[in-house]
Amino acid sequence: MTNSVNSQKAILLVDANPEIAALIAGVVGSLPWAVETVSSNEAALALIKARRFDIVITSEKTCAEEDLDLLRRIRRVHPHTRVIILTPGGTPATVAAAIRESAFSYFSAPFVLDQVKMLVQTALETPAWDDGIELKSATPSWIRLFARCDHATADRLVQFVSEIAKDLSLDGRADLSTAFREMLLNAMEHGGRFDLNEYVELSYLRSQRAISCRIRDPGKGFSLDEIPHSAVAYPPETPWAHTEHREAQGLRPGGYGILLARSFVDEVIYNEQGNEVILIKYVDKEGREGAAARAGL
Repeated sequence: MTNSVNSQKAILLVDANPEIAALIAGVVGSLPWAVETVSSNEAALALIKARRFDIVITSEKTCAEEDLDLLRRIRRVHPHTRVIILTPGGTPATVAAAIRESAFSYFSAPFVLDQVKMLVQTALETPAWDDGIELKSATPSWIRLFARCDHATADRLVQFVSEIAKDLSLDGRADLSTAFREMLLNAMEHGGRFDLNEYVELSYLRSQRAISCRIRDPGKGFSLDEIPHSAVAYPPETPWAHTEHREAQGLRPGGYGILLARSFVDEVIYNEQGNEVILIKYVDKEGREGAAARAGL
């Protein structure tokens, strides 16, 4: 498709393979978005200098450093263009750099196409406001940032964390991502009330033997013994009793976040006030997770 109207929203694909091109075409569907393709980062930058694109998706054939350079150069021309990086490989350092440079998302091969599709849809559907993620400091082993209290920002952060922890097994990454997502959404919903003016504070720390994710919300906190919206507040034989309370309060379906987190990571630790939580997942030097790492197997 070719964009002939400058005001029309547009996506630029850089050297996309047929699978990615088909995925984007399926996401766009009948929406009034134009999709254009170019063969290289150089061609992409030349076209971007001539006209504005709302979303740019890089080639999976270019390395992360090349795509980060393209991202920086796009920022100088159109600061609010959403750039989704696809790359054959990456490291915690390149993921941290992508966050620092305000990439919308980051995927290293092999790609989980459903996750790519979800974040492309998020980029299409959410308002083009400022980024929502404020990086305060970053090294490959310690990242600290603030994140706006909304679902789109949560989805983006889950993907970034999944990429940073890519040396884990697929199951280990899935477990960590699930626990992190649940506790992040809890913090945004109950601490930040999904108020776009509120932010949660997050830290990701990686040592030789553990991954820790710290989440602090802006709320007043709570007691684990007094949270009727959560399944953890009820006996095991009545795991759904909290749903009636959630419906009456107009809360999103859920309430299993703490139970899920406890089942997917090794430790879930709350501060006394109840507005800060640390998730800990143990690993050994070979990247094995959980009980095997603790037992030294």
